[in-house]
Amino acid sequence: MSKFKTWDGLELEYRVWEGDGRTVVLQHGVVADTNANWMSMGVVTALQAAGHRVVSLDARGHGRSEKPHDAARYSWDAMARDVRALYDELGLEDVAQVGYSMGGVISLLVAAADERVAKLAVGGIGSGVIDCGGVDRRVVEPEAILLAMNGDGAGAPPVARMFRVLADAVRADLAAIRAVVEGLDDRPITGLDDITVPALVLAGSEDPFAAEPERLAAALPEGRSVVVPGDHMLAVIHAEFKAALVDFVR
Repeated sequence: MSKFKTWDGLELEYRVWEGDGRTVVLQHGVVADTNANWMSMGVVTALQAAGHRVVSLDARGHGRSEKPHDAARYSWDAMARDVRALYDELGLEDVAQVGYSMGGVISLLVAAADERVAKLAVGGIGSGVIDCGGVDRRVVEPEAILLAMNGDGAGAPPVARMFRVLADAVRADLAAIRAVVEGLDDRPITGLDDITVPALVLAGSEDPFAAEPERLAAALPEGRSVVVPGDHMLAVIHAEFKAALVDFVR
């Protein structure tokens, strides 16, 4: 595990697993971290077994990275710049960028702006990117997630409570997570047609946050979608998710 100072001085943690193949950069979802989203789910192991060099970043406010409680330190653009700053830090070229949920939106922005991305795979998101400007607010409003992160989360709807259960499991900094949720703006995500590299949209069959993945794939010039079993939290653990990702990155 290593740390670096990103573009605005925050100290972020990342981890590297060496390999001879293409470098795969992983960006996790909201509340989660490298371990919860990628290591414990077997994704890192599957990519390593295929010979890839794997890099995973703990996003600002998450995991072992610095966690300011000021919502102004969080935005989609800020988090995308963090990923690109990590490319600079490690001298990365010819990257396969992979993101899940919040990390999927971040990865779309990175791929739209950075020519070092040779392939892009996103999971846990779908038509909400097109219709809602990012994470699908038709499934849960930010206010519901904020409620889930207050006190014991009582009164929050079940879909928001899901994130609180995860937050407690990973011992997340709840004040930082609230700042993340408040800071991520709801302006439209643009530039999808600028992503001309091969792109894969992975969606769990029972994941409401990844509804209509084919619409997101169709918005990407070289996009295609694959539906695997599972909901938002568990699709990534399924063997079909890892197999599709490894096959695509290869």
